[in-house]
Amino acid sequence: MSGSDNKKKAEKTKIISKWQKMPYNNRELSWVDFNERVLEEAVKKDNPIMERCNFLSITASNLDEFFMVRVAGVLDQIHHGRKTRDASGLTPDEIMDRLSYKIHEFAKKQYNCYNRSVIPSLRANGITFKEIDTLDGDQREFIDEYFRKIVFPVLTPMAVDTSRPFPMLANKSLNIAVRLTNLQNEEFFAVVQVPSILPRFLELPSGEGRVFILLEKVIEAHLSELFELYNIKQYDAFRITRDSDLDIDEDTEDLMAEIKKSIRKRKRGVPVRLEFSKKCNKEIRRFLVDALEVTEREIYLQRGPLDLTFLSKFARIDNCENLCFEPIVPVNPPAEFCGFDDIFKAIREKDRLVHHPYESFSVVVDFVRKAAADPNVLAIKQTLYRVSGNSPIVAALIKAAENGKQVTVLVELKARFDEENNIQWANKLEKAGCHVIYGLTGLKTHCKICLIVRRDEDGIRRYLHMGTGNYNDSTARFYTDIGMFTCREEYGIDASSLFNVLTGYSFPPEYNKFIVAPNGMRTFFEAMILHETENAKLGLPAAITAKVNSLVDPQIISLLYSASNAGVKVNLIVRGICCLIPNVKGFSENIKVVSIVGQLLEHSRIFIFENNGNPLYYMGSADWMPRNLDRRVELVFPVEDNDIKKRVQEIISVSFKDTVNARRQLSDTTYVPVEKRGKKKLNCQKYFSKLAFRAQKSAMKETYVSAVGTPVVPVKKEEKDE
Repeated sequence: MSGSDNKKKAEKTKIISKWQKMPYNNRELSWVDFNERVLEEAVKKDNPIMERCNFLSITASNLDEFFMVRVAGVLDQIHHGRKTRDASGLTPDEIMDRLSYKIHEFAKKQYNCYNRSVIPSLRANGITFKEIDTLDGDQREFIDEYFRKIVFPVLTPMAVDTSRPFPMLANKSLNIAVRLTNLQNEEFFAVVQVPSILPRFLELPSGEGRVFILLEKVIEAHLSELFELYNIKQYDAFRITRDSDLDIDEDTEDLMAEIKKSIRKRKRGVPVRLEFSKKCNKEIRRFLVDALEVTEREIYLQRGPLDLTFLSKFARIDNCENLCFEPIVPVNPPAEFCGFDDIFKAIREKDRLVHHPYESFSVVVDFVRKAAADPNVLAIKQTLYRVSGNSPIVAALIKAAENGKQVTVLVELKARFDEENNIQWANKLEKAGCHVIYGLTGLKTHCKICLIVRRDEDGIRRYLHMGTGNYNDSTARFYTDIGMFTCREEYGIDASSLFNVLTGYSFPPEYNKFIVAPNGMRTFFEAMILHETENAKLGLPAAITAKVNSLVDPQIISLLYSASNAGVKVNLIVRGICCLIPNVKGFSENIKVVSIVGQLLEHSRIFIFENNGNPLYYMGSADWMPRNLDRRVELVFPVEDNDIKKRVQEIISVSFKDTVNARRQLSDTTYVPVEKRGKKKLNCQKYFSKLAFRAQKSAMKETYVSAVGTPVVPVKKEEKDE
């Protein structure tokens, strides 16, 4: 190592050693702040009512997963007596105390939103949820018949007594606890599970407006038919959330079998949250707390229906399209591929960028489909982290194998909550003749890359798609992601090397262009930040811009603080968790943090380093979190095409100008809407949708002109106005 390298290493060590003293927001507490921003969208009256229902549902779904993984993890640390402080200076006990308070307050806001905002707004639009005692005769007759024919055959009342212990209830299941007495006035308890196989809400006949009732209300009205020999004293709905983080022994000889075993354990995990109504009967409450062995801080008393995730499906009921967002419709084909019947020819001509969901994900699917059918394609290699339930990508890979191509697929079996889905796809791919890899021991493979080896007229060429998001055609409709197609030789060599590492025992190589975790990405980002810091100290142009989902890594944060102190302008778009705290004197006065939460879920990762006036652009799969930099296989790649650089810069610039979806983080870690005074109203997601349509329109016009010469085309009025 040279003296210069030693000096840089010493400087980095000096900076990073200060991280324990720096401003740092605990990641769990920061996550709750993010979910608060989602909840704000449910409250926002400018949003259509069905979208507000959906946002409220998302907050509930997010919170479920947070309890199942993150809260469960903190409780596990407490259970094992760990007292180690995290980067924010908190012990697990202190984190849990603050989390408990914060989540209880958040739950109150959720139900205030439901009761005071969502329900009145639904009513104003002619949609009502009713209680049993407010039904008219026809409606009561309707639910009586529905119960007898549909619900009753599915129900299984479970008594709890000396011979029948408290049942093992599924994670996130909705249940009704019933307090009973017999003729001798002896007290008993029973549990009735609300069947998840049936719709959670039921539409009732109504002469005016639309009327709904929740399934648990229907069951509660008919409990006497389930317990005919007993008197029903009280009943209350309750819900359990269990620890669902998998504990996988990766040294096992059969990883798939180990994961299947762990998935079964997930259903029986330790309860980490017990929810019931604010008005829950005290005897029922005592019965549940004793049976489930939960503490007071794990109890959540809700002021409305439990499990608000049902609102997601409710928000998509028929004939309510006028109460939803105007859909963002992807353009197909994207402007980059207009005029090309041969996708490989388009990529040979230049690198191509697609911006989802504004530009259709079908171009990625077609890339694999056409490769599967193309007699000149020799091999396809692809990573799959999360795919849809009916994945056209997987179908194309199966077809490719059936057509005699050499198909290698890395299916990440450890993708949290997608393990079962991925096991099924892995089995189908193997049966079709694909070579299926399950990932590397101790690491999740999270990179997004597809390599196609093709015999062209001038020799063998490697075509690549690399992206920031999963190969999932379902989530690609509402996740914002970027994909790049290229056949640059150095990228192709790197791709082959990466797959050799993933599928064999190859030592991680010196890549030409790729930055790959866990072996080189941390040192790359640290070096890039230090380079900008040195440039600032020398009075040279210096800036760092990043768009990520989460910013957690203490070492990266420490280096960003140092860069800020040196005068580097640091502009960050961080959708979710952000442990860095901006605008703190002496640390982050040159750092700006913005979070964008809107109709679509921001998911792309972009990194730009000013580099003394010659900016370097990178995109990829990694956030700035320890898990991405140290415990996953991630891919970040440079952008070298000037046209694509301009597009990436525009994505960043427009995102920072958003005045509708953007919120700015303050030095106390709270978020406020960005300043709107003197600015035009700008929704970056709507803007990118319009931009994609205009680009396609222009590209199609250019294609037509080049094919037939300059035609006389009548200009429509709206085109003149535009």
